[in-house]
Amino acid sequence: MADDPARTDSFADLELPDMHWRKMMRHFGPGLILMMTGIGTSHLVTAPAAGGRFEYALLWCIPVAYVFKYYGFEMAFRFTNATGKSMMEAYATAPKKWPVWYVLITTLIQCAVGQASRLIAAAAVMYYFASEQIGLDLTFNVTAENPEGLDLNLPVYSLILAAASVTIILKGSYKWVERVTKIAAGMLVASSIAAFFVDLPPITAMGNFFMVQVPEASWAVIAAFLGLLPTGIDVSLQASERGKAKKVGMGRIRPQLEADGIAPKFDPFEPRKEDLSVDVSALSPHAVEYARRWFRIGIWDFRLGHVISFILACVFLLLAAIWMYPSEVEGTGVMGDIADIFIVSVGDWMMWVFVLGAFAATFSTAFNYFDGWPRLVGACCRNLFQSTASLQGIARDDLTHEKRTTWYSEYNIYRMTMLYSLVTAVLFVGLIPKPVFLVLLGSALALFVAPVVFFLNVYYCRTIIPKQDKVFHPSKFAMGFSWFSLAVFTVLTAIVFQVRVIDKIVAFFTEV
Repeated sequence: MADDPARTDSFADLELPDMHWRKMMRHFGPGLILMMTGIGTSHLVTAPAAGGRFEYALLWCIPVAYVFKYYGFEMAFRFTNATGKSMMEAYATAPKKWPVWYVLITTLIQCAVGQASRLIAAAAVMYYFASEQIGLDLTFNVTAENPEGLDLNLPVYSLILAAASVTIILKGSYKWVERVTKIAAGMLVASSIAAFFVDLPPITAMGNFFMVQVPEASWAVIAAFLGLLPTGIDVSLQASERGKAKKVGMGRIRPQLEADGIAPKFDPFEPRKEDLSVDVSALSPHAVEYARRWFRIGIWDFRLGHVISFILACVFLLLAAIWMYPSEVEGTGVMGDIADIFIVSVGDWMMWVFVLGAFAATFSTAFNYFDGWPRLVGACCRNLFQSTASLQGIARDDLTHEKRTTWYSEYNIYRMTMLYSLVTAVLFVGLIPKPVFLVLLGSALALFVAPVVFFLNVYYCRTIIPKQDKVFHPSKFAMGFSWFSLAVFTVLTAIVFQVRVIDKIVAFFTEV
């Protein structure tokens, strides 16, 4: 089939991406966005909380989270690059589409509770800057009987940031924000590493990377590390959707393959796993090379973000252990406590670098979730409801008048979910204006969702990508380590669930 001249000519004009590392980095996107989604709450709140409260004792959690969650993320990138489809299409092939329903329900919960935990971290940075540098304090009705007054700082800043995020996303003005955020996030990485080298931790502290310790009252932080480092595994599904929407590699040529009869068309309402796979041997050599290069770009995009995220998590925990321990690291002024690390270690001028970088990191986290979770809800609906499937697509250049005006189109479900996330997340911040507590709660929620998504990503990569496809099918090592990682991660999740939930329920009824 590969020798059919008509099929070969269909892809002869495809431009192969340059694989020189400088040129390749220009094409990075979903992987770095995944990294930017993760660098925020987990790095700027959870890691300092671990170092400030328990010094070096929880260092082991960081490599455990990054190593044993790696393939949970990579499989989603691999699947999209191998098939041109998103993981949600694979989920739709399960009996009764139960994984799609599972993702839909848990994502709607995450849109409220999870988004509140991301939003409040960015609001805490704004609060620190406004109160410490400008002297603006939105606390009212302070009396002798009520010394704390009515504190509207975090709810108001959360509302401002949420409204700004949604407006920018819906207006399609994200490219310039993404560029500025990348620069500012780079400044955060550089400033953090610079502060780290001012006063290095003792060599003996590095042994905690390999020494499992569980200090008293540390389970909440452990759950947060495992749940949100480098980020929640459900973000792999968001990355898969973004990878498909990028329309490069297999995602670019899949429609033509279907038109030429080389690849089958997938129908989510008569779903078959074999209709998602692509027989690479049927493609022209040029098309195979085109898809292979974009796959390598996607994988290195993800790996670079994974490594940078790992380094930054370690740096923030170590900085907190050196400069903040012992400290509870809590309250609305948590960002001020963290900023003091940079001021004391380097100088007052470093505070501005930290604030800019911290705001970029935390805002990009909340911003990307305002796009990612609603995008995922839309993907679930297009695989569950034929009416939505008939009006699928959220890309601005794909929108028609009908897609814009029909309430059940994927685009309008995406927009309605975004509004729902905005309202509920801000309400949660108003009800629970405690940054560290909300971050730990959102992280625990992400942890309990993770094993199911992890399993499904690995399972569908193994069963849908043809084994004879040496380019895209996972190697024996990748499959073996994936199953081992899933087992380890599931056991850790079960232990956390036992300690954090079951034991507390038992203790409650025992006391009653």
